[in-house]
Amino acid sequence: MIPLSRRSALAGALATTTAVFPSLTRADTPTRGGSLHVILNPEPPSLGMALAPQVPVQLVAGKILQGLLTYDAKLNPVPALAKSWEISADGLVWTFHLQPDVTWHDGKPFSADDVVFSITKFLPELSARARGNFSVIAEASAPDPLTVVFRLKQPFPAFLYALDVIGGGIVPRHVYEGTDFRKNPANTAPIGTGPFRFVEWQRGRFIRLARYDKYWKPSKPYLDEIVFEIIPDAASRAVALETGQVQLASFNDVEFFDVARLSAVPTLELVKGGYEFFSPQMWIELNHRVGPLADKRFRQAILYALDRTFIRDKLWFGFGEVAVGPLARSTRYFDPSLRPRPFNPARAEALMEEMGLHRGTDGTRVKLRLMPLPYGEVWTRLAEYIRQSLGKVGIQVTLDATDAAGWVKRLADWEYEMTVSYGYQYADPAARLEHSYMTADIRKGVPFNNSMGYSNPEVDALFEKAQASTSDDERRQLYSKVQHILWEDVPLAWLLEMKFPTYVDRRYRNVITTGLGVVDTFDEAYLAK
Repeated sequence: MIPLSRRSALAGALATTTAVFPSLTRADTPTRGGSLHVILNPEPPSLGMALAPQVPVQLVAGKILQGLLTYDAKLNPVPALAKSWEISADGLVWTFHLQPDVTWHDGKPFSADDVVFSITKFLPELSARARGNFSVIAEASAPDPLTVVFRLKQPFPAFLYALDVIGGGIVPRHVYEGTDFRKNPANTAPIGTGPFRFVEWQRGRFIRLARYDKYWKPSKPYLDEIVFEIIPDAASRAVALETGQVQLASFNDVEFFDVARLSAVPTLELVKGGYEFFSPQMWIELNHRVGPLADKRFRQAILYALDRTFIRDKLWFGFGEVAVGPLARSTRYFDPSLRPRPFNPARAEALMEEMGLHRGTDGTRVKLRLMPLPYGEVWTRLAEYIRQSLGKVGIQVTLDATDAAGWVKRLADWEYEMTVSYGYQYADPAARLEHSYMTADIRKGVPFNNSMGYSNPEVDALFEKAQASTSDDERRQLYSKVQHILWEDVPLAWLLEMKFPTYVDRRYRNVITTGLGVVDTFDEAYLAK
């Protein structure tokens, strides 16, 4: 067996945290008390992490639920509900030893049975990512209340990156078993093992969490409560941050043109770390079932017609890099031999001419609808830029707006033609990325998988072989081939490898301590006095 002890993992995490987030991990003595007010935008459709794995849901539910592991800024696994684990030499048997004296927020004891239920039944039914990652499990058992053993059908090194709270959040078996998972009341009032328990949700105003006094980490959490303030308007979010009404903003909360101004506010600290585990990448989702979108030449034309450097510099104000292809540069096995397609509208027009899509008397070659991502003004401006840019090459785009709940439902039900989205890469391609492109993940009604309907048997075979290989060199070669094929096929129109600004009130310490950043538990966060 190959052990990874709690001590070594925590020591590595602490060293990394101190190096990456030095200004947020000062050596003050933590004190108990205080509230942390966090911007929440948009209002989430539910708080069921597996049901609706959108950023606002993750932000709140990540304080309530926990996974077996979390990850530091260098993507090393760190204990969460699992205090230690071993992997057999053949990579087929994974044994996790759980933290003792853990209870659910309703007072019931947490046990290995909850882990087995969550990972083999609950999560695979609701989550595309979990379904893909956990389908490799041949058998899951709980030999005692604090031990879980997974026997895999084949080696799967990426299993180590599948156990975070987002894709592997553990839920209480006694609450969900025998119910309709999608309609269970706990989806709007979660019961977890985390440092904060759900208190109330006043729709359109706030979600309040309070310290869970029986949290399994002694003396933690330090904060009394976390209040997520629902503030739909970007200008109001900036004012709330400047005036101290809220003390934390992340992801899309701050418009990028406000970054320079807010960075000069003496009470605020700009943090660029905390997104390492996600490696977020933005794209235009293209429904291959719709007219010309089935032809890779048309999909290539869309990329050639968009000035992605303009998107990065003028809309995202330099926060990001022009995407190359399916893998972000920060992800394992990225192939540096690939380069982004250049901005070349003439090439876009030539490809459409080759397809027989000639301009009509009004200059239009084809008409399509674009569903903007409903996460704030910058996404609206991006949709407008896409509309204008594609219009210049004869693709007439009509914007088709909806709210956050409607957006995710229409995406899952394939009721769109094009939409802007972004997704996480979770360190290893087998941990999430492949499920955007594999034929087996074309599942209607399940969001954030292969919604566009792309199918290529060669890609399927390469992904399947790479996910089971225990040779790092072989996996690199296989993923290189996949990237080259996808670069040519353009199943999605990749735009940017994203970066986000996080602002934290300087009075608060240990807020961003892991590679999951603001999605993690905040059990170390405190208000300096």
